[in-house]
Amino acid sequence: MQVLACGAAIVTLSMGIRHGFGLWLQPITQAQGWGRQEFGFAMAIQNLSWGILGIFAGMVADRFGAFRVIALGAVIYGVGLLGMAWATNSWVFALFTGVIIGTAQAGTTYAVIYGVIGRNVSLERRSWAMGVAAAAGSFGQFLMVPVEGLLISQMGWQTALVILAAATLLMIPLAWGLREPAMNAPGQFKREQSIRQALVEAFKYPSFQWLMAGYFVCGFQVVFIGVHMPSYLKDHGLAPQVASYALALIGLFNVFGTYIAGSLGQKMSKKKILAFIYMARSVAIVLFLLAPLTPTSVYIFSAFMGLLWLSTVPVTNAAVAQIFGVAHLSMLSGFIFFSHQIGSFMGVWLGGYLYDKTGSYDLVWYLAIALGVFAALVNLPVRESPIARPLPQTA
Repeated sequence: MQVLACGAAIVTLSMGIRHGFGLWLQPITQAQGWGRQEFGFAMAIQNLSWGILGIFAGMVADRFGAFRVIALGAVIYGVGLLGMAWATNSWVFALFTGVIIGTAQAGTTYAVIYGVIGRNVSLERRSWAMGVAAAAGSFGQFLMVPVEGLLISQMGWQTALVILAAATLLMIPLAWGLREPAMNAPGQFKREQSIRQALVEAFKYPSFQWLMAGYFVCGFQVVFIGVHMPSYLKDHGLAPQVASYALALIGLFNVFGTYIAGSLGQKMSKKKILAFIYMARSVAIVLFLLAPLTPTSVYIFSAFMGLLWLSTVPVTNAAVAQIFGVAHLSMLSGFIFFSHQIGSFMGVWLGGYLYDKTGSYDLVWYLAIALGVFAALVNLPVRESPIARPLPQTA
């Protein structure tokens, strides 16, 4: 299917670039004379901007189609990467790396892509299709992170960012394959709710709130690990290549994890899948911290964590679609993702802040464990059945 292939390719490139940002932490902070808090703050702003603007990107994509949103996002992505390469002031760096790249990611990743998939794939295959798209993002991490590491080592961190800026423009022709005729022909896609009605309904529904709470934890865990683990490993005397291979392993195994999660979401209770994923993450972190830190233990942890990395994404979005329908799916997914990005902000910023204050990442690891248990528990009360609408609602 054209929609699924083009959407998966866009997510591969957009998320692949994003997953490698942790490789730039030490080169940039050492070159600019900054602490890790400055880099962590910029990445935190990026995740927060991505979450906030993802809501509006979803609204526009639901109303006018994904093509325009993704094409504009690709151009903005390139501009942000160029600014990230050339900024010499920490606030300018935060503007480009945080606000501008976050804006670009809002328009080129899951909320927009999943809205298109939800409207063009039948209910019987929707969770599976979302799993394929999420697996594509994971494949992007497996493919792009080693490439980014190679570019940094061979050409320098600034040139590497310029090359990636040019690569983002490939998303524009891919976005052409996501044009939706229904968006250009009024009446072909009927909406029984206005945006306001859809939002009021969702935010009054406890299950939506539980899903948002779980996604907050997802963001905290994965962004803290993705951004700070390379430095954590280097602090403990491991070679830089170990971090690159670890992130690549996370991406590789998450290809399987997200696909499996999406497929299981067609057959099993989605809330039970989510509870298992969050609890398993906490167990994995505990075992990682207890084991001697060696390349082998890092690779085992990365492989296991990779199976769980973005496996929450297709299941959570499929649950939203199942409960509320697909008419406003990009927007509602955007709100769910906003919660994820608040968690991302806290994870990446606290990682840098607490490291600068204590000289250790230990407190953030412990917090990630506790939050995983919390997320497992709050997903259990979710009601997955379609929400009852006894009377038609009109815009």
